Amino acid sequence: MQAVRLFQGYLWHPREAPLDLKTLLPQEVEGARLLLDEVPPPTPFFQDGTPTHSQRFYQLTLLVLAEEPPEALKPLAEGLAPILQGILGGLPQGVGWLLLEDLRPL
Repeated sequence: MQAVRLFQGYLWHPREAPLDLKTLLPQEVEGARLLLDEVPPPTPFFQDGTPTHSQRFYQLTLLVLAEEPPEALKPLAEGLAPILQGILGGLPQGVGWLLLEDLRPL
């Protein structure tokens, strides 16, 4: 049995926003574990040139314990993608996110 990342990415929000994302997000999504850790901004600027230092960043990882090889979990990831997007889309205004399918062992 191994831990496999299904998705990994970032969430961010303005530093002054009094948000506790860990209370706004579930710990599990359809049996997959959702991990959220505060991290430094991964880049100094967003794509539009806006500095990232005014934001709090979090690394988000959705993982499962599986006996199958990571590539065999693609159908599971595809099924969870719209559910996860719905959860993230329901976060308060001002929260940004970028999430990518990963399918690698942790």
